[in-house]
Amino acid sequence: MPKNANMQKIAAICERTAARLGYELCDAAIEKEPAGRYLRIYIDVDGGITLDDCEKFHRAVQPALEDFDYDFLEVCSPGIDRPLKSRRDIEKSLGMLVEARLYKPVDGRKSVQGLLRAMDDEQVVLEAEGQAVVLPRKAVSQVRLVPDLSALDEEEQ
Repeated sequence: MPKNANMQKIAAICERTAARLGYELCDAAIEKEPAGRYLRIYIDVDGGITLDDCEKFHRAVQPALEDFDYDFLEVCSPGIDRPLKSRRDIEKSLGMLVEARLYKPVDGRKSVQGLLRAMDDEQVVLEAEGQAVVLPRKAVSQVRLVPDLSALDEEEQ
């Protein structure tokens, strides 16, 4: 997650706050945008995050983050198509449909979709079309969950 010392401190504060409130810290990052520096904190909980959860976390963590350099504090859900970053994300996503995006095309493709079978520092293993696809981890820029929208289709009918 964090790479520099300030981000490590921010992540530690967020981790403690999340644990105290019963949430899981998924990520924390400072992102530069034209309007300024956004400190974005992504939290989750079984059953999904609500706007009230984000507000509760924001109010709890903001006083502890006043000494850090950012312009806007944003607390968010990681979303249903979240990138898999933590060991916990990976473990919870085994057997689920994911998309692995590649730095360079492999067999003419910049991404591969399949069921996540394994992922570590060395490789990403997917099951696609009944076959195992093993991708070197250094060739993969990002692995994201693919949302299952079939329930929405059934509701419309």
